[in-house]
Amino acid sequence: MSPAPAYSVVVPTVGRPCLAECLRALAAADGHPPHEVIVVDDRPAPDGGLPLEPAGLLLDRVRTLRTGGRGPAAARNAGWRTVRTPWTVFLDDDVQVLSDWSRLLAEDLRAAGEDVGGIQGRLRVPLPLDRRPTDWERNTAGLENAAWATADMAYRTAALTRVDGFDERFPRAFREDADLALRVQRAGWTLSRGSRITCHPVRPAHWWASLPVQRGNADDVLMNRLHGRDWWTRAQAPRGRLPRHLAVTGAALAAASCALAGRRRTAVALGALWTLGTAEFALARILPGPRTAREIAGMLGTSILIPPLAARHWLRGVIRHRHAAPLGGGR
Repeated sequence: MSPAPAYSVVVPTVGRPCLAECLRALAAADGHPPHEVIVVDDRPAPDGGLPLEPAGLLLDRVRTLRTGGRGPAAARNAGWRTVRTPWTVFLDDDVQVLSDWSRLLAEDLRAAGEDVGGIQGRLRVPLPLDRRPTDWERNTAGLENAAWATADMAYRTAALTRVDGFDERFPRAFREDADLALRVQRAGWTLSRGSRITCHPVRPAHWWASLPVQRGNADDVLMNRLHGRDWWTRAQAPRGRLPRHLAVTGAALAAASCALAGRRRTAVALGALWTLGTAEFALARILPGPRTAREIAGMLGTSILIPPLAARHWLRGVIRHRHAAPLGGGR
């Protein structure tokens, strides 16, 4: 059997405690260890060092870089551009590879034909067994079906070089992976799913955690500009509820305008549409969940706030990205 190609691991981090578990799991994986592990510290103002000791036997292969809070796309770019191996594997700092991960990765890399530019790991999100999952837990579990998620994604380093890596106009850990995958495919490579499995635990979150997530609507606008409106299908991405959020928000604004103009009946009708739309959204989030008082209260509150927030971020994206042009490289 021919030896598996060498690879390097790039882990962007903002110093979360989960980094230690990520490195510990990576060190415990037997079979085909990485040539090096590049931990990219993207904290805006680092206060102390990172917990690298859990890397154990891999500690002498760990190298750190700093990017000063420029976002995960910039952090990954800083990491892979220093790689000298044929393959670069991106891991998020909140995942934990399984014990056979490196052995199965070796099989994935060895089996890859010359046309394969990337190989995705299979993500598993552990959910509670004694109750229904919360809205936040269900959203995280959606990663199991996400295509080309950089939580565990191996790319041929030559493919990254051809397309100039991640587009740093994506400031969050959202859509930058889909954008890269589409550009790699456009450059002539194929993407495949590997056999290795990586655990992605659900990180703790406040009841309002779904509100900051709405910033991703601006990134969807950028995807529309860069890849056309059919990118959802090509990237195998779920469409989401933005059209409904825009309709519900529009009904609320129109109801307020009609009320100020003295058009009471129209205002009442539009207000009823807003109420029905908001109630439908809240129920869609409450019914599959544990239905505890805390969860219900959180879903009711955020279901009122999410539609206008989504609309606001979408509008900001329309304005900000109205002149956005594709990157060079493999476009």
